Amino acid sequence: MANLNSSVLVVDDYGTMRRIIRNLLAQIGFNNVDEAADGATALGKLRERPFGLVISDWNMEPMTGLQLLQEVRADNKLKSMPFIMVTAESKTENVVAAKQAGVSNYIIKPFNADTLKKKIESVLGPL
Repeated sequence: MANLNSSVLVVDDYGTMRRIIRNLLAQIGFNNVDEAADGATALGKLRERPFGLVISDWNMEPMTGLQLLQEVRADNKLKSMPFIMVTAESKTENVVAAKQAGVSNYIIKPFNADTLKKKIESVLGPL
């Protein structure tokens, strides 16, 4: 059973997308949500306090979501953290690269609360 009280970190360089994901998370019961506008900021937050899940965009500057994922997986304290990648691109090579880097799951934009819930449940267990 997933813990709806655990913190979720939403990482996206577009404030509108962070707000959309935050609203979708609220619809499925997650209210403890923090945000980061880029991978470097996200990494700092992840190293400061515990999070139960990271939902990160792929295309960001200066650190991409894939680079953030690689940093998380290389960090002994963070490497087992559930990490869901969000992207507008469904290119096979991106999916393969994310899987090789240790992504927990992958969501293609656009998506709705139901899709997000299913992806989170596949990673954290039933909500």
